Parts: sequence; structure tokens; C-alpha cells
Amino acid sequence: MIPLFSLSLVFFAISLQTFVNPQDSQSRITVYGHTGDNITLPCHLSGQADMFGNRIKWTKLEDDATELDVIISMGFHKKTYGNFLNRVYLLEEDEHDATLVITHLDVTDYGTYRCEIINGMKDVIIEVNLEVDGVVFPYSPRLGRYNLNFHDAEAICREQDAVVASFEQLYGAWRNGLDWCNAGWLNDGTVQYPITKPRQACGGVKISAGLRNYGRQHRSNSRFDVFCFTAGLRGRFYYLIQPQKLSYDGAVAACKNNGAEIAKVGHIYAAWKLHGYDRCDAGWLADGSVRYPISRPRKNCSPTEAAVRFIGFPDKKQNLYGVYCYKPQS
Repeated sequence: MIPLFSLSLVFFAISLQTFVNPQDSQSRITVYGHTGDNITLPCHLSGQADMFGNRIKWTKLEDDATELDVIISMGFHKKTYGNFLNRVYLLEEDEHDATLVITHLDVTDYGTYRCEIINGMKDVIIEVNLEVDGVVFPYSPRLGRYNLNFHDAEAICREQDAVVASFEQLYGAWRNGLDWCNAGWLNDGTVQYPITKPRQACGGVKISAGLRNYGRQHRSNSRFDVFCFTAGLRGRFYYLIQPQKLSYDGAVAACKNNGAEIAKVGHIYAAWKLHGYDRCDAGWLADGSVRYPISRPRKNCSPTEAAVRFIGFPDKKQNLYGVYCYKPQS
């Protein structure tokens, strides 16, 4: 027998589709957070009515127009879903409060959330944008540029402690100066690239600066690079001082012996962009690439701009470099 509460939740989820439209996107509240934080997304029932007897549903709006259930509340009965299981709750500071609390904020939590309150008389729908502070970075695999379909791109960003970036995140990075002439996947299935300095090889000199857009591409058959998004560090990123340079296997072992792991590409970008990490020593990373972060441009390091410099994917046995390690918070 299906519990009565489960049947009620199903009916509630279906019936919510027929109610009033949310406020327009420009009037949405935006909340900012860092990974690991506990954050609140406000939602209140105004007027004299209280929350007693109301049905409350929070959902996360995806780029393909689907909705992911976050939490449904009916009086004392509450149910959380999916990645939000046991990680969210309603604040309920007073009888008008349906504010959502998300604990241990994750890089995948960014996006738009919808709060729906149904009380039978005055139904309320509120949308809240959640922005997770972070950095966008372009990624090409060892095989070279334009070798990733969309599913490969998703997997490779996850391997670098990141997710595929959204249009809004890439646009924000472009506004902050990101200029990259290789087209990459975004999480909505489009392929784009940011240009701040128009030039012939990157769409031509007669087209103004902006995001160059190839539109939606076939997710399995089309191959490009990818723009990943990673948030703040939840641990310590550092260059491990060693008496001599190391092969890749030696680098992995050295970090492990130091109580850490070899750092990922997402870690070096987060340390560089969000924490100003600066080191003019090339070091191995987990994907087999060698890079170094420069926040203060200078001769022999990165004379023209702050950047994470990319040496390449050297031979793991024959080439010797330093190593960047990452020690997660315990």
C-alpha cells in the first residue's frame, strides 16, 4: 500500500504546475556563496496568513527547462530529494517563513531555485538565483584540441574537481578578461568561446569582442574543447619543495608521502584566481599536465599577463618537474 503522504506529495507536485507564473528574471534575488558554506535562499508568505496548512515545494530549474525536486513540505511532513537528501531544510523562523537552507554548498548547486507556496487563497511563487564563487577555465585533453564530445567534456571537468560551465559563468569570465580562441562546450549543449581582443584567427577583426557562438551541437558526434567551472578550495593547495625534480609517478608518491594528493587542474585555477597563488615553478598535476600559476606578471615567468601557464603533457617517465599537491580539509 502506498502511504497517504506519498500520494499527497505526488498530487501536490502535479497540481503546482497550474498555478501563477513566477516573477520575471530581472526581479529575482541573487544569493552568493562559497563551496562548503551553509546558505539561505529566502522565501516568505506576505500578509496576514501564516504557513499553517500550506504546501511548500522548492525545485531547482535546469537549463533544459526540467525541474529537480529539492524539498516538499506539508505541515510536519517533509521530504528531500536526490543530491539534496539530508542536506537541505526549511528555516521556519516564523509562521510566514519558507526559507531554504542548503548545507555544505557544492559547485553543482549553482542555478535558479523556485519556491512555491500553496495556501488555497494566495499562492506564492518566488525564484532565487544562487551563484557559487569560482573560476572558469578552458580544458583540452592530452590528445589535443577538439577531441571531446559533450559526455567526455562532463566527465573530464568532474575529473578536475569542476563542472561544465554555464553561459552565465563564461560570460562573467569574459567580462573579467578571459580571451580564448578555442571553442568549448557549455552545460546547455552549446559551443562558444570568449574573445576580448578581436583578431583574424578568432572570428575576424571586424566582429566586436564578445562570446563567439557555434550554437547547439550534437552531444555525441560533435567534438570540441570544454570550459569548466570550479569553486573555492576546501583544502590546502601548495608546491611541494623537493631536493630534486620528479617523474610523474615520483610526483604522485611525493604528495602521498606528504599526507596529500597530487593537485588537479581545478585546484590550481581556484588557488590562482580566488586566492592569488603565485609560483614560478612548473609542476605536475593529476591529469599528467605541467603548469604553474602567476598572479604577478614578471620577466621569465609570465611577462605580459597573470595566468596559469601551460607547459603541456610531457612524457611521464622521461621528463622531470616539481609537483603541486592538494590536502583536503579533514
